[in-house]
Amino acid sequence: MAQATQEFGDWPLKRLMTEVVGSGHKSADDMTREQSREAFQRILAGEPDHTTLGAFWLANRWKRNTPEELAAYVDVMREQSAETAEPDADPVDCGANYDGKGRSAILGVAAGVVAAAAGTPVVVHSGDRVPTQKQDSYKHVLDELGVRTEIEPSESADMVDEAGFGFYYQPEFNPGIHALWDRRDNLGVRSFVNTVETLANPANADVHLGSFYHLPFAVKMTDTLKAAESQDVSRTLFFQGMEGYDDVRPGTTVVGEWNEGDEELDDFEIKTAEYGMDFESEDLGVEDVAAESADITEEVLAGERDDQFADAVALNAALRIYAREDADSLDEGLETAREVLDSGAAEAVLEELRDF
Repeated sequence: MAQATQEFGDWPLKRLMTEVVGSGHKSADDMTREQSREAFQRILAGEPDHTTLGAFWLANRWKRNTPEELAAYVDVMREQSAETAEPDADPVDCGANYDGKGRSAILGVAAGVVAAAAGTPVVVHSGDRVPTQKQDSYKHVLDELGVRTEIEPSESADMVDEAGFGFYYQPEFNPGIHALWDRRDNLGVRSFVNTVETLANPANADVHLGSFYHLPFAVKMTDTLKAAESQDVSRTLFFQGMEGYDDVRPGTTVVGEWNEGDEELDDFEIKTAEYGMDFESEDLGVEDVAAESADITEEVLAGERDDQFADAVALNAALRIYAREDADSLDEGLETAREVLDSGAAEAVLEELRDF
């Protein structure tokens, strides 16, 4: 323990549990930025006892992390684990939950490709069966489409510049987080690692697009990015997503928007029916998420579908175009997305990805 204290400082996880975070969700104290940094440094180094690590993760879950704590975790992750590779393009960073979806189609590949064809570069990132859900994610749809996914970060950056759409694979660009897979799986519930990995921003993008169940989470994520010292995000766009993923939820949906210099996130409601998505969430359901999402992607990009999936892809592409401010409004972004789909340009981007 003396060696650990000398190497890391004065706050091993057991002491943090006893003196700061472990007393329960009503009485626990928040950690300082320095305590949070040291805690995650120890975790990435594999120093804590497994029982103590699990208890610490649960204590953080019960008490709920502050943006300052999460920002400290993000900074340590990017300093000590993540290998960023910045393309020449300035893409939108899409931070979907890494543990995936299990009931509805993943539309972000199709939407990202449409946005790329419209001139809005897009980056997505995920792992492979990440706990706790261990369901289908971006990687698995791209695999089904015949796009290479297990590539180094520099190749991911080249993919962005060549095709306008790029995939970063967690085991390659964020190996320290990937190394926690077994411990996270044994925990059995999500921890703050599930949150911060979505903010890894492997392409050092200026714009972050994400989703939420409830608006306070979008506020917390934006405040986390504002407090982070390891990246400089100048704009965020969040919306209510399906299964926690970055596919917009049909119906009346809240959107949160923040630009550097704003004091707080601005939120507003949209009715997706006014943008072509006049149906229910259940209408986007599938059984084999990866395979069916890939089929839907191919068919929408080839202009072979004009159903609810095509409408959902168009609006999700519009959100990405609008996030980067390549359109002044969602209406303009939607018009651009539909023009790209009609022209066949999006299908050509998919072929570039397959050839990469």
